[in-house]
Amino acid sequence: MKKFIYLFVLASFVMSCASTKDIVYFQDIEKAQLSELTTEYEAVIKKDDRLSILVSGPDKTVCAPYNLTLGEMGNSSYSANINPETATLSYLVDGEGNITFPILGIIHVEGMTRRQLTDYLTEKIGVDVKDPIVTVSFKNYKITVLGEVRNPGTYTMDSEKNNILQALGRAGDLNLTARRDGILLLREVDGKIVHHTIDLRNSDILDSPYFYLQQNDVIYVPANASRVAAANTATGIWSVILSSITTIIAVISAYLSINPIK
Repeated sequence: MKKFIYLFVLASFVMSCASTKDIVYFQDIEKAQLSELTTEYEAVIKKDDRLSILVSGPDKTVCAPYNLTLGEMGNSSYSANINPETATLSYLVDGEGNITFPILGIIHVEGMTRRQLTDYLTEKIGVDVKDPIVTVSFKNYKITVLGEVRNPGTYTMDSEKNNILQALGRAGDLNLTARRDGILLLREVDGKIVHHTIDLRNSDILDSPYFYLQQNDVIYVPANASRVAAANTATGIWSVILSSITTIIAVISAYLSINPIK
């Protein structure tokens, strides 16, 4: 009996250690050699992005022609829609990567960062407007998180600098039944979907180009082996139960057909 108890305690300890290794994030963080972040991450503008662009300055009258108004909704040359939060219009980047901007006309914005577009517009508008202030922001910066998280769904992010940990945090973090070493990141690059597998148990992700997310990234968190096994077991049990019920019904029906109730 003592040997049995000893083996049981030892097995429980081993299982506990194994489960900890499967769950804890960044297990090698103390030994990791992380490079210094020398540049700030900035998202680039892509096709189908929606941009809010507001031009202001000391002279509001001079700046007004550079801002779309609600009255221009009928002008089909502008790819825009109403933004109810600011009562201005947001620009839709078309299939060619362009927007149509008041006075300046067609501007190719695909591949620019928000800062680059701000500087470009400030320079162009500054030819006619003294000290213009141009504010550019993303209006559709969304990340989708699916799979073994507490709250899967699509989330609109408040900032363009979002990392995978923040996105998982918005989704309520991983369930205990989630694989930490098999998280799949899907991203559109040059019109093609690319994927990358992430292991949150390893700190290498902190230096990875996939640590910071881009608009419309999709994160899929698969279930671990125990979760899959439990699901298969439950499915098997229900299959046996249903099969047994079906067999019993068939036997009763056969019996009643031979010995009908009088």
